[in-house]
Amino acid sequence: MFNTRSYTTSALDSAIGSSVWIIVSLILAIIGGILVYFLFLSKKNEEKFTGFLRWLYDFLSFKKMFLESLLKITYLVFAIYITLSSFAIIGTNFFGFLATLLLGNVVLRVIYEFSLILLVICRNTTEIAKNTKKADTK
Repeated sequence: MFNTRSYTTSALDSAIGSSVWIIVSLILAIIGGILVYFLFLSKKNEEKFTGFLRWLYDFLSFKKMFLESLLKITYLVFAIYITLSSFAIIGTNFFGFLATLLLGNVVLRVIYEFSLILLVICRNTTEIAKNTKKADTK
């Protein structure tokens, strides 16, 4: 026979344990984030690291943008998905197939190009600011 009292107690104990762990992990994350920011990501460490630590420093300080690569990969995945899934419509509605195949890929391309334009603007603005600092110091 199923004992609802032990099931309820077990579920309550599990929820309490999860809540405690969530609070502990939040406190550890705050402490860890502050320590990494002030000890590892300080400006004095900018040229100090090589190899993996250099890559990690650039990654955590957002010197390199990985979003561009991620957007390109997801664009390719979605474009292939739209193209292949449009063939599911070909038997029922040929014009629906053509619309999905052509318009779906064109709309997807426009959306991703606008996203990449924002990234290019960000990159160019950062480069202009960097060049302006160099010109001011000379």
